[in-house]
Amino acid sequence: MKPLFMFAVTLFIPVATLAQPVTAPPAQVTFYGTPTAAIASGVVIPADRAFVWTSGTTPSVAKADAPAGSRERYGDTRTQAASILKTLAAQLQVQGLSMKDVVYLRAYLVPDPTKDNRMDQAGWSAAYGEVFGTAANPTKPARSSVGVSQLVNADFLIEIEAFAVFPK
Repeated sequence: MKPLFMFAVTLFIPVATLAQPVTAPPAQVTFYGTPTAAIASGVVIPADRAFVWTSGTTPSVAKADAPAGSRERYGDTRTQAASILKTLAAQLQVQGLSMKDVVYLRAYLVPDPTKDNRMDQAGWSAAYGEVFGTAANPTKPARSSVGVSQLVNADFLIEIEAFAVFPK
């Protein structure tokens, strides 16, 4: 029995040391998770920080002369996501913030008829990777991608909400 007990204790100690409980509120915005991941597992925000939460933002028209209902009018998921991220950056700039201040994104994606009616997660991730986790903006916000059956316009493939925290 003793060897089994020693084995169990040996396995338990390293795991226990990784999960240290937080004893005080953070002094700064803290992202946690795997450092090499494209997104944070979560974000801890100090109680004294102001924040902005945007409404769901939809894409701008990519090609105004394209017929309504055509793929060219708004583009694919990557094009739409890039358009939305640019709009979000402009919204945040008006508030005195930037994409570096974004701590959380929620994206709603619909099935893409050109992708066997599957969400284009790769397109969304590609547009995200052009804005976040870069040399210019090393921030990697926490993120959720939610599959939905439809958005308010049948041409939209993605809608994004952003949550940003004012720097101290």
